[in-house]
Amino acid sequence: MLVSLAMTDIPVIESEKFRIVAEEVVKCPICGNKSMTVKVFLYDMPFFGKVVLESGKCSKCGFRWSDVGLLETTKPKRIIVRVKKPKDLNTLIVKAAPATVRIPELGIEIFPGPAAPGYITTVEGVLQRVIDHAPSGCLDKSNPCYEKIKAIKEAMDGNISFTLIIEDPSGRSAVKGEGTEVIEEELEDSQE
Repeated sequence: MLVSLAMTDIPVIESEKFRIVAEEVVKCPICGNKSMTVKVFLYDMPFFGKVVLESGKCSKCGFRWSDVGLLETTKPKRIIVRVKKPKDLNTLIVKAAPATVRIPELGIEIFPGPAAPGYITTVEGVLQRVIDHAPSGCLDKSNPCYEKIKAIKEAMDGNISFTLIIEDPSGRSAVKGEGTEVIEEELEDSQE
């Protein structure tokens, strides 16, 4: 649901942090009405450069949607982050909406749905999102999935090394971390 940045009839509102570059009313993917206002912001973000932030809300059903990604797209890519020390948990991540996130050592796979949001976070923030979206039963020690939550918390404490993999067919995701091992490679078409 990327709104064209070529819209020139929208007034640009400038501020120190961002500017609105587009605004459009589109068809809501949930209720089907042309009642979803999508705004596109351009933000000059430290470490990453120009980032596009998109935000939409349907005035009929209340559905909300957001995305974030680098302004300059690249070819589809895989980003591999080796998290070996507690400091690596602070590595910054821009995860675009169509990107898949995997952490093989923890059995985590996050696949994007049709209304998946993009976000800016840290490696630790990705782990926290998994815990936040886990079924509440997983917090019960008698539930088999409790051990997964326990392992994720151990990783968040820096006690478990792991690999975070982002596969982004849009090429708009990025990772920045001082001293963190980050590998970028082209994502093959068959793996998208």
